[in-house]
Order: sequence, then structure tokens, then C-alpha cells
Amino acid sequence: MEDGLPVCDAVSTKIKNYIGGQLVEPNNDRWLDNYEPATGQVYSQVPDSDASDIDAAVAAATEAFQGWSQLPGGQRAGHLHRVANQIDQHFDELVKLESRDNGKPESLCRAVDIPRSSINLRFFAGLIEGYASESHAMPDAINYTLRQPLGAVGCISPWNLPLYLFTWKIAPALAAGNCVVAKPSEVTPMSAFRFSELCIAAGLPPGVLNIVHGSGTETGNAIVEHPGIKAISFTGGTKTGRTIAAKIAPTFKKYALELGGKNPNIIFADCDYEQMMETTLRSSFANQGQICLCGSRVIVERKIYDRFRKDFVERTKMLKVGDPTESDTNLGAIVSKPHYEKIMSCIELAREEGGTILCGGHSAQINGRCAEGYFIQPTVIEGLPSSCRTNQEEIFGPVVTLQPFDTVDEAIDLANDTEYGLSSSVWTSNIKRGHEVAHRIESGVVWINCWLVRDLRTPFGGMKQSGVGREGGLEALRFWTEPKNVCVKYL
Repeated sequence: MEDGLPVCDAVSTKIKNYIGGQLVEPNNDRWLDNYEPATGQVYSQVPDSDASDIDAAVAAATEAFQGWSQLPGGQRAGHLHRVANQIDQHFDELVKLESRDNGKPESLCRAVDIPRSSINLRFFAGLIEGYASESHAMPDAINYTLRQPLGAVGCISPWNLPLYLFTWKIAPALAAGNCVVAKPSEVTPMSAFRFSELCIAAGLPPGVLNIVHGSGTETGNAIVEHPGIKAISFTGGTKTGRTIAAKIAPTFKKYALELGGKNPNIIFADCDYEQMMETTLRSSFANQGQICLCGSRVIVERKIYDRFRKDFVERTKMLKVGDPTESDTNLGAIVSKPHYEKIMSCIELAREEGGTILCGGHSAQINGRCAEGYFIQPTVIEGLPSSCRTNQEEIFGPVVTLQPFDTVDEAIDLANDTEYGLSSSVWTSNIKRGHEVAHRIESGVVWINCWLVRDLRTPFGGMKQSGVGREGGLEALRFWTEPKNVCVKYL
């Protein structure tokens, strides 16, 4: 027990929904098993919530909305800061929960996931306090714009960055004055459950945030289809996003979809080689390649292709796949057995398509407590055309392909030759060329001589089948509010 809150550590732990400020079991008393990826063992159970639980959550959010939306922005910000304080106070516990639930190394949770979860809340708390309306003067009148919250809204977050992306969605929605019905992934629910306990400890008003656990097909679908939900923010696969868009279209609800990626990493011969190599290893295999922004297609200028291939493969082989609790582990476990099997089938497809496996290409056997876990060696493949499925379909695992190019035009053609357009990286010391390539690449984010450097004020999202809408900064506050023009004629 810590600060009066139960610590989730027993195999028998049953995660509860957070509705109307209370922790409650699902109405149907149905449960899903939650597996620890590093061991392959069930260690908790998740509510298999249905439409009746969503009805209760929407009712609680709708009731809370009147009071929450009328609070001054500074008071809403104060609540978000108090929740962020709880994250900071329980930092080490959340690191271990997130690593155990997701399979990623504790070192990654400590450096990225949990710090960013707190930062998300504080960033939008600060942003709402300075959020200003626009005015437009006419000779005989003045127009001003009100941006008003929508009401009860839905947030559906993914399993790869569980608390990080959960807070990224709910923070701007709450800051803008909405009340939220949120569904974390049923694959990685534990940090969101602990977060609900921390919200209670922080004194967040009942009903302002409701967290309902369950499957996407039932719980998620109930959120999307509920008439009381005024907008949906979803992060996940493109196929699911397409289904959500089709369901929402007849209702004219607002929606934002952050979907898949098949991101190019373009490397020119004049780059800072050591900086590029170090970052490319990270952008290829961080979080076992389970980040939508990972550079899964490495496109290298032919002048340095042989050197790059040799060095990259050697350094990839040196990465340690192991127990997520060990400090020197670089890659932990794949998030679930089904996803492990999907990645392995993608590697086999690459072989069938004629690809050469330069390293990896098989599971990793870890001794001791992780002997039954879901581990895959980081895999590098070459010799495949841009048109093949391996270079076109999102794998979302520790698998990258190498492709050489000779000209800038060829590099850009290769980069744009997918249905996705989420992010890209460009490595060159020629800043003019860097700008040129950035303008021509079809992706929502372009990093030049870096990767995953994020300013939270900037818009985030993808082009083509990588999504609709933008998150981040003022774009997020605009999404979660409805603009209203007020025109006052001078007397």
C-alpha cells in the first residue's frame, strides 16, 4: 500500500474501470487475461466491458461536463498539475508497471514513457492558461471567436506507448473543458488502471475522466457509436481507423486518427556518419520497433551503401535482447504472442519474396524467468524491391529493410512509394538539400539529422493512410473545441 493506494503486483489482480470517480467492476462480470510479454504468463485480468459500461461512463461524463467546462482554464490546469505530481511521486512504480505490462526495457520507460506522461499533462495545463481567442475588427463592428468545449468525448489509445499516448490524448481534451471516456489498450492496461487511482488521489472531480477497459471490437466500438460522444481521437492500425471513420461519417462527429507508418530513413553520403549510425540503430529498433515513428525502410546513398551495411549489421548484432528488468537490455519482449507471431510471419514473407536476411530473422531465446517470453532478434533485410509487401506493409517490429539509391529524385521516389505518410528522417550536411527533400517527402513529420526530437507545440499527424487530423499544441486544443463567431455591431 502506497499513499493509501493498492499497488498492482499480485497474479490475482483484477483491473477495474474508473467511472464517475469510482473504481468499479464491469457490469457483465466478464474478464480478459493480461499476459506479461517477457514471461508469457497471465498476471492480471482486465474488464471485458460492454455497451452498458460505456453508457454509465458517458452519463458520468455528461453530468460532470457542466461544472468542469465552466471552471476557469487556470483551475482545470491546476487539476492536471496535481495529477502530474502523482505521476512524479510514483515514478519508479510506474516504470516497473509499464515495463512488465508492455515488455519494453525498464530503461526506456524511465527515460521516455513515464517522464513524457507527466510532461503531457503539464504542457497542456500551461497551454490552456495562455489560450487566447481571435478578434477581427470591421469599420462598424467587431468579430470575436469563442472556442467552446464539445462535451463528453472519446479517447482510444494504443499499446505501444501506453501511458505516454494515453495522457497525450486526454490532457488536451480535459484542458479544453471536455469530459473524457477513455479506453486504453486491453493488451497493456495496467498503467492506465494505476493512473485512475492516481487521479482519485489527486482529487480530480468525479466523471471528468472515465477509463473503461475492454476489447476494441466491443468496448471501443461502443465508444465510437455512442450518441453522447461528441468526438473521437484514436491511435492504432490503419485498418481499424478505416472502420472507425466509416462508422462516424454518418454522424458528423469530429474525429482524429493517428494510424500506421512505413517510414523512410534517407541517408546521404555527406552525413555525420557516427551520429547517423547511432541514431539509425535507435530509430530502427527502439521499443522493439513498436513505435509508429520508427524508420523501417533505410534508404542509403550507394556511395556509402556497402560501408553502411557492414557497420549497421555489426552494430545490430551487438544489441542485447533480454529481460526488460536488466539495465543493459536494448530490446525487450514483443508486446503479445499474436503480435510476435505476426512479426515472424512477416520475416518469413520477406524470405519468400527473395530478401536476404543480413542478421536476425529468428526468435531470441532468453534463459531464466523469460524462457517463455516473446522475443525476436533485431532483423535487417536487403535485396527487396520497393513494391514488395515487406516494403509496403507495416510490420511494427524489430525489422528494417535496406535499399540503395543514386540520386535525390530516386531517394524521394523510394521514400514516397507507400500508402503511408507518417514520418521520415533525412541525413545530410547539405542543409539546402535537406530542406528540398523535406518539402518533397509525403509525410507529416520530417526530421533532418535527428529522430524523435519533439517540440510539443508542433502539429503531429500523418498524410495518406497514416491518418486524419493533427494532435499537439494549439492543433489539439482546436480539435477539442468548437469555434463560434460572435459579431457585435457598434451602436
